[in-house]
Amino acid sequence: MLLTSGLLTVGSVPSYYREVHQAICSRTDERVPIGVFQRVLSRTSLSTSVQNQIAEHVNNGDGFLSKVSLYKGLALIALAQQGKPPSPKLLENFIQEFPKPQLGEPKELQTLKMQSVQESPLNLSLTLAELLKKDNIKVELIPEKKGLFLKHVEYQVTSERFTVSVYRRYNDFDIFHELLLQRYAYRVVPALPPKRVLKGVLTSMTEREFIEGRRRALSRFLNLVARHPVFSEDELVKTFLTFSGSDVQTKLRDACKKLGDEFMTCKYATQAKDYLPVDVQSQFSSSRELIRNIHNSFQKLRDRAERMAERSKENATDLLMFGKELSSLGSDESPVPILASCKSPWAALRRSVKGLSVEFSLLSEKAAQQGRREEDDVVEKLNLFLDLLQSYRDLCERHEKGVLHEHHRALQKYGVMKRQMLSATVKPKEQVSVEQLESRIVQQENAIQAMELRNYFSLFCLHQESQLIFTYLPITSHILGAFVDSQVQGHKEVSLP
Repeated sequence: MLLTSGLLTVGSVPSYYREVHQAICSRTDERVPIGVFQRVLSRTSLSTSVQNQIAEHVNNGDGFLSKVSLYKGLALIALAQQGKPPSPKLLENFIQEFPKPQLGEPKELQTLKMQSVQESPLNLSLTLAELLKKDNIKVELIPEKKGLFLKHVEYQVTSERFTVSVYRRYNDFDIFHELLLQRYAYRVVPALPPKRVLKGVLTSMTEREFIEGRRRALSRFLNLVARHPVFSEDELVKTFLTFSGSDVQTKLRDACKKLGDEFMTCKYATQAKDYLPVDVQSQFSSSRELIRNIHNSFQKLRDRAERMAERSKENATDLLMFGKELSSLGSDESPVPILASCKSPWAALRRSVKGLSVEFSLLSEKAAQQGRREEDDVVEKLNLFLDLLQSYRDLCERHEKGVLHEHHRALQKYGVMKRQMLSATVKPKEQVSVEQLESRIVQQENAIQAMELRNYFSLFCLHQESQLIFTYLPITSHILGAFVDSQVQGHKEVSLP
């Protein structure tokens, strides 16, 4: 048996394995960093799921592979390339020499140990804490300005990163959002709240509540944009958050014209295909389905949390009104008649009732604080997370209805042209018309090539945006923790004497 207690015997290892080890191990340590081995895996044509299985079989958790573990990993790669499942059991009782994996010349692998772990531009290495620290935007309502005919709402936008405050109207946000979509059609651009109250909405909320809800939504929009790893470094975002001139919309349009869309400016755009995993389509499908399920579940949780916050505020109002009624009753100075049958206790009761009104006022304030905590620490943060998830779902639709649809139409048009060309060669026509058709075919081929590049770049961005969503996922545990803390604190406050 050539596998003893998990160790490969020297006789079972091909010389190629030793050459690979020498190429990727450190000069001072014969171990191989797990990151280097993962880059070796990425050179194979194996799917990401198979690569992950192999990595799990050989990774002992300390960040390094021993020489024997590397040999084991190379053997599993070779067997997987032959179509076999990457199971260590395959290595037991292996009589012949282990197969050689298809990785190229060992000398070519030497560069892998010199690359940083985050070498691939496809991978996002930011943590949630790092994203949240990028900026914190506050959007505050400033007093209404009235024109001759109309009044409009204006907002003060303050960025911690740029330490500046600027003033913006809703139309400024609208133009900014439109230009962001033009420049970053392949990224998660959060939606804006509606400009006006939708029909029927005022039956359930006042205009003031609508304006406050819109302010909160604009704040969420800006924070998601300002913390995005790509948007945060863009000139458009900087202009919106810092430009204090009179015509910010013109300034934004000029910046967008100068920059163009991301495909034209990203240095990885035309090489995006080279960085994509083999099973990118299946990864996209599974990520989309999982994110859709998470979105649906957290929408229901948000709705429940909203109702609880609303009940806390209603409870605060009821307690306050109850206390006011008691106070009014206790403050009644009407003279108390002296009845012949008994001495009236009302004077003493009136003083007690007035004293109770103070207690109800305190209870009302505690209930109001509970409602504010639930709204600010739970509902608002759930809305931020849901805005992000919805923008991802919108991006998936843009990818399918935009890039893929246009690519399919271009291929159909190209097929028609080719059939026309074939018909022209079979049935000779005027030379000019044939040459025009050839020119149009060449143009269409160039258009298809450009669309294919855009399609791969769209998948490249989708892969990154999927990573961004999963980086944000831990925020849910923070939100749920805040919800539990709020409930515990609320019950403690009510129970305190």
